[in-house]
Amino acid sequence: MPGLVSVADTPQRSPSPVPKKAASPSPSGSSKKKAPLLSDASLDNPDLGPFLLKLARDTIASGDGPAKALDFAIRASTSFERCAIQGEPSLDLAMSLHVLAAIYCSLGRFEEAVPVLERAILVPDVDRGPDHALASFSGYMQLGDTFSMLGQVDRSISCYDQGLQIQIQALGDTDPRVGETCRYLAEANVQAMQFDKAEELCKKTLEIHRAHSEPASLEEAADRRLMALICEAKGDYESALEHLVLASMAMIANGQDNEVASIDVSIGNIYMSLCRFDEAIFSYQKALTVFKSAKGENHPSVASVFVRLADLYHRTGKLRESKSYCENALRIYSKPVPGTTAEEIAGGLTEISAVFESVDEPEEALKLLNRAMKLLEDKPGQQSTIAGIEARMGVMYYMIGRYEDSRNSFESAVAKLRASGERKSAFFGVVLNQMGLACVQLFKIDEAAELFEEARGILEQECGPCHQDTLGVYSNLAATYDAMGRVGDAIEILEYVLKLREEKLGIANPDFEDEKRRLAELLKEAGKTRDRKAKSLENLIDPGSKRTKKEGAKRWPGLGFRI
Repeated sequence: MPGLVSVADTPQRSPSPVPKKAASPSPSGSSKKKAPLLSDASLDNPDLGPFLLKLARDTIASGDGPAKALDFAIRASTSFERCAIQGEPSLDLAMSLHVLAAIYCSLGRFEEAVPVLERAILVPDVDRGPDHALASFSGYMQLGDTFSMLGQVDRSISCYDQGLQIQIQALGDTDPRVGETCRYLAEANVQAMQFDKAEELCKKTLEIHRAHSEPASLEEAADRRLMALICEAKGDYESALEHLVLASMAMIANGQDNEVASIDVSIGNIYMSLCRFDEAIFSYQKALTVFKSAKGENHPSVASVFVRLADLYHRTGKLRESKSYCENALRIYSKPVPGTTAEEIAGGLTEISAVFESVDEPEEALKLLNRAMKLLEDKPGQQSTIAGIEARMGVMYYMIGRYEDSRNSFESAVAKLRASGERKSAFFGVVLNQMGLACVQLFKIDEAAELFEEARGILEQECGPCHQDTLGVYSNLAATYDAMGRVGDAIEILEYVLKLREEKLGIANPDFEDEKRRLAELLKEAGKTRDRKAKSLENLIDPGSKRTKKEGAKRWPGLGFRI
């Protein structure tokens, strides 16, 4: 957590957001424990709170067990609350609540930590000086971390925003600690796919670090790597490459060989996006040599480079080399070295599945994605990651004709994305559209219409009406309205799409003639009868939608979801 020293067990925001199930929120444990605490007259002693809080911290440090520390922390908070002077904010109470929340989180009981922290942020008065501001800042950041572990990304970012504003008010907007918080918040926005906001925050971080650090510092290098990630996600590959080269130079100057190798992998990714394959291979091979020498032949870092090389050789038509690199990566992930996290293995399996998907081996890709999901299902803070995997599985099920499995996968992904606060992202709109297509294949037309309508609203807001994803949803929605007998609504949508193409996009797109033909048919039939027989859904659904999903080589950033 930037800008302060916090309890060791404070949850840190995960880079790719499923939380453990927690008991119902309660700031002070079960009702059975609450009654004796309230009746314990000794807690009125003002010396008891600090003693119990010290016991809680010492118990955590000694490893005697969080349950015992939890009891001490609950009693300490109760004592501080009883002994607080009426109308005077107690920093001791705020601190004890922070410790109590951290212990709940260490037990995986994140939902119980939330009301404790919501109580804690109400205690300090930021107008009373830096100590109160620090306590308030600490509470908001800790609450943001806890929401992140619960997969509630929007609430997490809101807490970080409030914490940053308090920190700026207390320290000024050029303090190095403000820079660290800006970077932290930028990473959270990247996770939420809010790349414009992330870029704004990262630029501010760079400005602060340049003002307070030596040229080519490690801090500046880290900022540039994050900025490169943001630029890559926005499709600005040249800017991303520039930031990575500068970051690499800074790492070389500081003797950080392993970090230089990691940056080389990122540079290789940019070269591959630019179709500069020879330069990409050179970057990957440089990284591979360093990783093998420094970490060993069977380290996950080596496997990750194998996966990138497999993808590259597939793109260049060298399928035998591609398959060989996939097998080498799978060998490493099947027998991971000690210290390898489940998240690393799951990420690697997900990347390998993308290669199998691209060579038309969906069954093998689905097996790998299932393995990745099983590794993550008990890990807190992985809700959005699992949703992304389920969305990819939904697409693959759709492509092989397993429409019921496709719809179920999309439904599960949508539920997780709603819970994590990503209901306004463009990715969420794409998933809704794909789920709508699966519903159409199952003749669940009303459900499909609702999904397309929601997807339209999101994509219009996030991408604009002229974006290819938005146009695809318009066409799918028009076809669904036609199938439902809502011919007037279908005509209205198609007329709007044709107007967009004629006035802004041009009429050279092959979809233009198809949409023009469909509109002419609807206008011709509209005057015959309103209660006409619905057309075959197979003929009504936008043919461009299937083509886009199958032939498109675009990968959604951070999740590997092809659209």
